[in-house]
Amino acid sequence: MKTVSEILDRLKKEGYSVDFNLADNCLVCHGNSLKISPDEFIVDKHYRFEGISDPGDAAVVYAISSTKHDVKGTLVDGYGIYSDGLTHELIQALHQKVYASPEITTESVPQQKFNEATPQRPEGERPLDAPLVKMDLNAFRKQIKEEQAWHNSDRNSITIFKTNGMRLVLIGLHQGAEMKTHTARGIISVQVLEGQIKFTTEQQTSELGEGQMLTLHTGIPHSVLALKESVFLLTLAISKPGK
Repeated sequence: MKTVSEILDRLKKEGYSVDFNLADNCLVCHGNSLKISPDEFIVDKHYRFEGISDPGDAAVVYAISSTKHDVKGTLVDGYGIYSDGLTHELIQALHQKVYASPEITTESVPQQKFNEATPQRPEGERPLDAPLVKMDLNAFRKQIKEEQAWHNSDRNSITIFKTNGMRLVLIGLHQGAEMKTHTARGIISVQVLEGQIKFTTEQQTSELGEGQMLTLHTGIPHSVLALKESVFLLTLAISKPGK
């Protein structure tokens, strides 16, 4: 099974018939207005899928059950770095319960991983994980600003390295673009390659220019505002509980 739809079809046959959605602090089933809080469900199993346009745009299919509400269903969620708008408790509940369960993945580890050729990124065949991966940051910066996503929205990004426990993403923001308050599920570093950004937490605000960087521990809410047209390198390091 190599597609999300194939997994969903199989899980539906196994009794996971409800389509869950994420709300700020709970799982929601819009069909019957059911709301399930983080302490009322378990993740029975999950499947990870690489994205088509960019492996950074990936997805996780969760098979979820709740004994209290006598319901089983599925949740399809982006497997990116941020989960905008969700409470820390809900994010932690999903990830902790995933880590506690056997992981079912569509990828074998270790192995080289490649992005797929797409209309947006027709070159394809770009290694994301290998014993040694060489990355040309200047070329990626140029690529970000040549793609339609940059011209049609206030931002663009590209995943340049991805392996178990670490991800590197190059992010470009137009002046005034904002990544609203969110949390990351690991320790992050932010290194500005060009422009100027304002990085804000509840306790501190830091302005970073070219050649400057910062680090932030797991789960701390923060936002990013581009004071000028900017490109920065985001590194995410994820540790499983108990490691």
